[in-house]
Amino acid sequence: MPNATILGCGMVGSIMAADLARDDDFTITVVDARPAALEAVRKRLGSRVTTRQADLSDADAVKAAVSDADIVLGALASRIGFQTLETIIGAGKDYVDISFMPEDAWTLDDRAQSAGVTAVVDCGVAPGMSNLMAGYGARALDVCREIVIYVGGLPVERRLPYQYKAGFSPYDVIQEYTRPSRIVEHGEMVVREALSEPEIIDFEGIGSLEAFNTDGLRSLAATLDVPFMKEKTLRYPGHIDLMRAFRATGLFDEEAISIPTADGASALIKPIDVISTLMFPKWTYDEGERDLTVMRVEVSGEKGGSEKSFRWDLLDYYDPDQRATSMSRTTAFPATIIARLIARGDLKRPGVHPPEKLADVDGLLDHVLVELGKRGIEYSNQEQDSVL
Repeated sequence: MPNATILGCGMVGSIMAADLARDDDFTITVVDARPAALEAVRKRLGSRVTTRQADLSDADAVKAAVSDADIVLGALASRIGFQTLETIIGAGKDYVDISFMPEDAWTLDDRAQSAGVTAVVDCGVAPGMSNLMAGYGARALDVCREIVIYVGGLPVERRLPYQYKAGFSPYDVIQEYTRPSRIVEHGEMVVREALSEPEIIDFEGIGSLEAFNTDGLRSLAATLDVPFMKEKTLRYPGHIDLMRAFRATGLFDEEAISIPTADGASALIKPIDVISTLMFPKWTYDEGERDLTVMRVEVSGEKGGSEKSFRWDLLDYYDPDQRATSMSRTTAFPATIIARLIARGDLKRPGVHPPEKLADVDGLLDHVLVELGKRGIEYSNQEQDSVL
């Protein structure tokens, strides 16, 4: 019986634990620094999980937490994602991670190969499923010319002024609004400002959404030889202008500024800490509040002398029976599905792999889609052919 250790038990980590607890193949340990989060997991899953409190920003604490693990799953904030990956590889443990880390995880590929560690990173919905589909489509074509990804997590009920709530770490959401966006044009990587090049797109079942550049391509820009690639984030119309105003005001800045105090002295305060304290509570979903995840992945090019394209669409909603947000489910389940394969020995490939590098594994995408379907997450798939 493999030992699975989950690092982080927020919205995503707790769903990872619940999914692995569906069968008796694993013993499950959940590790987090927050007593309330650990208590929530114990209340939800009872004796199926063991909980452990630890500061996961400390590498030694991470190493101790995974010492008995056969497979480790990571659901941590982006700012400690890379150092955690490095620690897990050093501990010789196989790893599946969903952290939106700003660093290039694949720079640790040689180290993972030397340690015999299989590490699959960015293994959520986007990045994650979007990468696996992009890799599959690119490999299926003789010539792949373009990959476009649209994705967003949204509250079903729109409320001003934000018309948004965060389905994952709000800090990582702000990164989407500040981190320069890498896209590929004419075979060259170019950088665009976050929140740039807005466009309105209609989605069946939702209506009009606005899309803007974010740094979502990540590994795809380096691993796939495709001349045009981009990822855009989706929000309800009006959200872009509000976030641009906050950014232009400096509210997302991480450099401390001096603020006069009432006693005539001054205090150093980071603007991002102020807006985080004030805004994040308003971006938190209430218990039972419905959210949705919408995604479209389009891959186009040439096959056998004809134009050919692939398109996958997802529209998923909060699961009231499991009391689980759509974003947590669509993010957690790809990771647990892949983790099961690794733990059972069905997927062993030492190195650090973003999902598109696994697209050459026969039947992997179909397997993941079938397993997601069993969990109520349905992707539609369209293939189109036309004469050149």
